Amino acid sequence: MSMRHLLVHVDASERSVARLEFAVALAKRFQAKLTGLFAQKESFGPSLVARRASEHLLRAMEDTRAIFEEATRAAGVQGEWWQVEHGEHTNVVTQTVICARYADLAILGQHDPEASVVPEDMVEQVLLNSGRPVLVFPNIGRFGPPGRKVLIAWNGSREAARAVNDAVPLMQGAESVTVLAVHAGEAPPDAGKVPQVDIVAHLRTHGVEATYERLPLSEIAFADAVLNRCYETEADLLVMGGYGQYGFPLFYRGSNTRHILRTMTLPTLLSH
Repeated sequence: MSMRHLLVHVDASERSVARLEFAVALAKRFQAKLTGLFAQKESFGPSLVARRASEHLLRAMEDTRAIFEEATRAAGVQGEWWQVEHGEHTNVVTQTVICARYADLAILGQHDPEASVVPEDMVEQVLLNSGRPVLVFPNIGRFGPPGRKVLIAWNGSREAARAVNDAVPLMQGAESVTVLAVHAGEAPPDAGKVPQVDIVAHLRTHGVEATYERLPLSEIAFADAVLNRCYETEADLLVMGGYGQYGFPLFYRGSNTRHILRTMTLPTLLSH
C-alpha cells in the first residue's frame, strides 16, 4: 500500500498535541497529505438533545484547528481539515469510521478512561468497519516516526496478513524487523498439502529483512508476551491483526486485541 494520505484524529485533550506531532512527522517522512479530523463527545446536555455543537465544542474545534494548521505549516506538510459537527456518541463514531475510509492510514489515540473526550469504542469501530489500517498512538510517552525497530505478531491469519502488507512502507529501511510467530490452530482435514510458505521471504521481496522467532502458544499470556518482546527488542512499532482468532475458541476472539489496546506501550498498527 502507499502512504500518500494520512488521517489523524485530533481533539481538545492534552494528548492530542503529541499525537499530532507524531502524525506530522510521519506525513513529512512519506511526503503525504495529512488530514486532521476533529471529533469529540459533547458534554452539554441541551446540545446533545438538539444534535448541534455547543459553544464549548465550537471553541474547542477552533482552537484545535489553529494548532493543527500551525503544526502542518511549520513542518511544510500539506494539511486538510475535517470536523464532526456535533458530539453525540453515535455521530462521532460513525463519522470517524466514514472519514477513515478516505485515507491510506488512520492515526487514532489509545483510549484513556481518565482523560478521554471520545467514545470508548471509537478505535474498535474504526478498525472493524473502516476497511483501513489503524495506527494507535499510546496515551503515555512521546514517539518519533515509527519503523526503526518493528515487531510483527504473526499467526498466518487473514487479519495478520493484511496488517503486514499495510505496514510494509513503515518497515522499509528498518534497522530490525522481528516476526514473532504463533500457531493459528490446526488446518482442516481437507485442506490439502500447503506449499512451503514463509512470511520472512515475502517481506524480503519488499526489501524488508526480518528475523523469525517462535512464541509458545498460551491463551492467557500471548498479549503480555508480545508487549514484553517489544520492550526487549526496543521496538518502536508493533504490527498485528486486529480482532482475529489466535488459535483459540471463538469465545476468545478479539481478546488479545482488546488487551493490547488497553495496555499498549508503543505505537501499534492493526488491520482487520
